[in-house]
Amino acid sequence: MRQIVLDTETTGLNAKLGDRVIEIGCLELLNRRPTGNHFHHYLNPERASEEGAVKVHGISDEFLLDKPRFREIAAEFIDYIRGAELIIHNAPFDVEFLEQELALARLPRLAQHCAGVKDTLKLAKELHPGKKNSLDALCERYGVNNTHRTLHGALLDAELLAEVYLAMTRGQESLVMELDRVPAAAASAGSLPVERVRLQVLAATEEEAGEHAKVLQDIQAESKGKCLWLRLERESLDAG
Repeated sequence: MRQIVLDTETTGLNAKLGDRVIEIGCLELLNRRPTGNHFHHYLNPERASEEGAVKVHGISDEFLLDKPRFREIAAEFIDYIRGAELIIHNAPFDVEFLEQELALARLPRLAQHCAGVKDTLKLAKELHPGKKNSLDALCERYGVNNTHRTLHGALLDAELLAEVYLAMTRGQESLVMELDRVPAAAASAGSLPVERVRLQVLAATEEEAGEHAKVLQDIQAESKGKCLWLRLERESLDAG
């Protein structure tokens, strides 16, 4: 499973009014593990950034003057994301800007290059309704250190988002084992034995068990005492 955690910085908030991408930062997850394969570029947007945007990301117009245009790095970007699922916080915002950049470069839409987009803001709202779900708020909630984040930056934010995403989805990913199937006719005739696969059981280490207990306590606190796993454990102990 290949996923790309992605973030952008822009000249402003409205792509429809001509705002452009000035920074793209991405990192690769393979089977939920960071690989160290990053993609990062500052871009010349061929226009000035709004004052409010500069206060957020701190990237000056002068700094971007000698940087490549999106069209110059588009092929590299497409190769990097090809076939992967994109993980983006508030995905509609970044996707609209990327679609605009691809269109200006006369390239196919984003959906033709990647396997789909997962919006972590939408996921966070489902998990924590009624709470703040900004990247900073999620870092605090999941214990991700963001003290070095004084300004927004695409690669830094992608790195923080990767940690938050893995914490949010811990336990939701299932391992599917595909077993060889006996042909139906042969199995029904009893002509072929069905060999069961012996599964190797790996016990959790003491450190992993401690981390597991901490996560359960966090869920217990967030759900106001409604952690199903802890309740089932208590019922099992009572029954024993």
